[in-house]
Amino acid sequence: MAKRRPNGGGTISKRSDGRYMGRAYVTDTDGNRVRKTVYGATWDEANEKLGKLQDQERNGVPVPSRTWSLGEWLAYWLEHIVEPDSEHNTYVKYESKVRLYLVPHLGKKSLVKLTPAQVRAFMATLKRDKVPAPTRFEVLRVLRNALNRAIREELLTRNVALLVDMPKVSKDKGRAWSAREAIAFLRSTRAHRFYAACVLVLVLGLRRSEVLGLRWQDIDFEGRQFTPVKQVQREKGKGLILKDLKTESSTAVLPLPEFCARALEERRALQDLERQIVGDAWQQEPDHDVIFSAERGGLTDPVGFSRAFNALVKRAGVRRITVRLARHTCGTLLAFLKVHPKVAQTILRHSQISMTMDVYTHVVGSDQREATAMLAELLEDPLIG
Repeated sequence: MAKRRPNGGGTISKRSDGRYMGRAYVTDTDGNRVRKTVYGATWDEANEKLGKLQDQERNGVPVPSRTWSLGEWLAYWLEHIVEPDSEHNTYVKYESKVRLYLVPHLGKKSLVKLTPAQVRAFMATLKRDKVPAPTRFEVLRVLRNALNRAIREELLTRNVALLVDMPKVSKDKGRAWSAREAIAFLRSTRAHRFYAACVLVLVLGLRRSEVLGLRWQDIDFEGRQFTPVKQVQREKGKGLILKDLKTESSTAVLPLPEFCARALEERRALQDLERQIVGDAWQQEPDHDVIFSAERGGLTDPVGFSRAFNALVKRAGVRRITVRLARHTCGTLLAFLKVHPKVAQTILRHSQISMTMDVYTHVVGSDQREATAMLAELLEDPLIG
């Protein structure tokens, strides 16, 4: 006797090629009722696939209204989801990983038929081609994000990229300066127009974009505090722009130690002098009264600031590190400045005072006395140049 499915359970028939074909009506992602077909080598295999399809229908999960390739989905995801709702730099990073790695290797694969084995083979190919581990890590993370969104859009039921192990990336990011090295660097840069910017990076741990986005109205000299609310970024087609900082923690009110306040006062005097020299050619836009303006006014390019920082490091004769790494000297210098631990906790943005005290407790070494003397000398040194 031929096997039968219950009423409303779809139909299964045998094809001329010997395979079995199951068909049932389900809802697609556009809200239309469509007849979906599955195939199996046996009646039982087709019945199992048809049952899964109808379970998905009962659970309210629609079938895709079209057959997406991975490349098509990634293009749609970038254009309609990432670009409108993300920071420009985030979009640029994602787009480069999609264009350079994902589309050339996996772009023609079916989105719904993509398997962990295919993703694993793709990652092995990148490793064989000597693509650095941090890049491979970012590529897989972008793929995971894109597939997660496909699940939210009800195009997929699982994320196969989550089943592939992330590449191991070395966490050795280099060693920040000691207090002695940081203070030697500050003494060497005292006459430079970016001296105060270097102070804020080293003492307060501000990021490059945060420092360059600081405006005079963000500083409360009387209350000895400041509120970073803007950052400088370069966007394609727009050039340098001021953008809001991303999170509430980034825009919290922070204490302004006296050492930093004095450096900013010197910067204000120097900026007034620069404005007088340039005269009417000074570039000033509404809400762009930034502290660390370019030499003729306007915003300073973050890449240009990094180049200037690297040149200053070379001139100072200290160990070469990046601006990103330099900001991690913050805790050490706060301890030498004898900033109260509760104030330092706010500046370092530690959730618990024990984390701050751990930094303070470990600021002990053979160069402690020398660094303290250098810092005192720097504080008393008048502005030169």
